[in-house]
Amino acid sequence: MSRISHSFLRFRQEWFPDVPRELLAGLVVALALIPEAIAFSIIAGVDPKVGLYASFCIAVVTAIAGGRPAMISAATAATAVVMITLVKEHGLQYLLAATILTGLLQIGAGLLRLGTLMRFVSSSVMTGFVNALAILIFLAQLPELVGHGWQTWAFAAAGLAIIFVMPRITTAVPAPLVCIVLLTAIVMAGGDFGLRNVGDMGALPDTLPVFLLPDVPLDLDTLGIIFPYALTIAMVGLLESLMTAKIIDDYTETQSDKNRECVGQGFGNIASGLFGGMAGCAMIGQSMINVTSGARGRLSCLAAGIFLLILIVALGDWVKQIPMPALVAVMIFVSIKTFKWESLKSLVTHPKSSSIVMVATVIVVVATHDLAKGVLTGVLLSAVFFTRKVARLVAVESVLNAEETERRYSVRGQIFFASADAFASAFDLFEPLERVVIDVSAAHFWDVTAVAALDRVVLRFRHKGVAVEVIGLNEASATIVGRHGRHDKPGALGHQPGH
Repeated sequence: MSRISHSFLRFRQEWFPDVPRELLAGLVVALALIPEAIAFSIIAGVDPKVGLYASFCIAVVTAIAGGRPAMISAATAATAVVMITLVKEHGLQYLLAATILTGLLQIGAGLLRLGTLMRFVSSSVMTGFVNALAILIFLAQLPELVGHGWQTWAFAAAGLAIIFVMPRITTAVPAPLVCIVLLTAIVMAGGDFGLRNVGDMGALPDTLPVFLLPDVPLDLDTLGIIFPYALTIAMVGLLESLMTAKIIDDYTETQSDKNRECVGQGFGNIASGLFGGMAGCAMIGQSMINVTSGARGRLSCLAAGIFLLILIVALGDWVKQIPMPALVAVMIFVSIKTFKWESLKSLVTHPKSSSIVMVATVIVVVATHDLAKGVLTGVLLSAVFFTRKVARLVAVESVLNAEETERRYSVRGQIFFASADAFASAFDLFEPLERVVIDVSAAHFWDVTAVAALDRVVLRFRHKGVAVEVIGLNEASATIVGRHGRHDKPGALGHQPGH
C-alpha cells in the first residue's frame, strides 16, 4: 500500500469512521452541553453566553488540533472554579486575557512534551480518578431531583428506562438522543408537568460570537494579575484533559497523542478567549456520552460544537423546552457507565497499596471537588509505596576469607535516599579485619544520599585502619560517585565520617 493510500485511510478513520453515528453522537453531546455550559458560567460569575461560546470554540478547535479523537472539550467546572476571584476582582476582560494566556502556556507544555508525564500516573490513580468523576457526575444531578416533586423523579426514571431498553431494540440511534427527544415531545404535547427546563438555567444567546481582543492594558501589571490564574487553569485543564484522554484510550482500545492534545487544548482556549469565551478543557461526562453513543472519530467533536451553536442561536426557543430530568437521566447513565464496578471486587484481590491509592484518590476528589488534589494525592502515595518497595529490594551479602583477614561484601539493588540507611547498616564496622572489598557490580547509586552512605561506610572502615576497595561501579554510578564522593579524594581521612 502506498504512503498516500495509507494516509488517506488514516484520515478517514480519524474523521469519518461512521458518519451518521458520529453526527448523532455529536447532537446528543451538544444537547447535554447546553445546561452544563450555562451552569459553569454561573459558577465563574459571567454571563451564560461566555460558557456557551467557549464550549463551541473549544469543541471545534480541539476536534481539529487535539490529539484524542472522540474526546469532547468545552467549558468545565474544574476550570470555572479557578476564575471566580479573577472575575469578581477584575471583570470579564481580564478573564478573556487569562484564557488566551492559558492557551499559550498549554501550547508551550505540548512543545516541551510534558504530555509524556502521564506515564507516571499509575493505573490505581486512573481508576480512582474515573470512579471519583463518576460519583461527582451523579452527585451533580441530585439538585435537579431533590425537592422538585414526583414528576421530576418519574421523568428521570422514564429517561433511564429508555436509555437502557433502547439498545435492545435498535442501536441505529443513540439511546440518550431518543430519551431527550421523547421526553421533550411529551412535555411539549402534554402541557405543564411542573418540570424545570433548559430555559430555567439561564438566557441563551441569539447572536454568533464575535472576534475581539480583550480590552485590557498590555503591560506587566496586567500580566502580574492574570498569570497566576492562567498558570493554574492551564495545569488543571491539562491534567483533566490528559486523564480523560487516557480513559477514552482505554475505553476505545486506541492510542492518542498526549503532547498534541496539550497543543490542541491551547489553541482551543486561545480561540475561546478571542471570541468572548472562558477557558475550558476535556469533559469526562460528555466524552463518555460521545463514545457510548458510538462515536470514535473527530467528526463527532466538530459536530458537537457546530450543533451547539445552531441549537442556541437558531433553535433556542425549542431548546429551552427540553426538560432537565431528560438530561439528568443521560448524566446518571454516564455516571453508571463511567464507574469501574470491577474495581470494587479488586479491592480484595489487588495489593493493599494499590487499593489504598485508588480509595484515597476517590476520597480526596469527592471531598474537595478538586481533581488536581485527588490525582496529586494518588501520585504521591504511589511514589511512596513504590519507593518503599524498591528500598526493600536492597541486599548485602558477605564472605570472609579463610584467614579471617578479608571480607568481601556483595551489594545488590538500587541505592538511593530511601535505601541508603539499609545499605550502610549492612556493614559490620567493628569486625577486626585487614581488608574489605565492596562489590557493587549488581547495584546502582542514584543520588547524593546514596553516595554519602558509601562515603560513610568506606571512611569509617579506613578510620579503623581497614583497607577498603570499591569495585564494580557501573558508568552512571561511577560518574555520580566521582563527582560527589569524598572517600577517594585527598584529605578524605581527615574528614570525620557522617559529618
